[in-house]
Amino acid sequence: TLVFLYSSAGIRCSSSIPSSRPSAKDEENTRENEIVAPDFVNRNPRNLEQLSLARKERGWKTTWPKQEYWNRLRLERTQHHVEAYIVHCSGHIVVSASTREWAIKKHLYSTSDVTACENVGRVLAQRCLEAGINFVDIRATTPWERSGEAVSRLLWSFRLLLT
Repeated sequence: TLVFLYSSAGIRCSSSIPSSRPSAKDEENTRENEIVAPDFVNRNPRNLEQLSLARKERGWKTTWPKQEYWNRLRLERTQHHVEAYIVHCSGHIVVSASTREWAIKKHLYSTSDVTACENVGRVLAQRCLEAGINFVDIRATTPWERSGEAVSRLLWSFRLLLT
């Protein structure tokens, strides 16, 4: 049955339908959901890294470059090309960008100058964001490499997009 309530605020409609109670079958089905599986499968292995809870390799204080990272920026410059990539602590390359790729190369005048480094940094940062990589260690480049204009522009454009 429907009941209409009139007040100064307006009209409200209320129905008096009896509430349905769960049957015995439904209660049995919900009890199955409460059982904990003996084997746990982690479907997102990077979850602890994204929460900043995963362990970093420690004990590498005397080695260079430092090993305390989850993702590290690596840069390779040759006479003709610039290649930058993100290496996971397991050693796998996660994301890369290079002036060898036609999608980047067709927009550049030169594939090895300062603007090429800057654009590779932009593309790599965009790909990192798309892949869900928010923290990258950039200390892997040597101090004398970082002092150059091309590498400093790559790092600047990379930081600009990641922050």
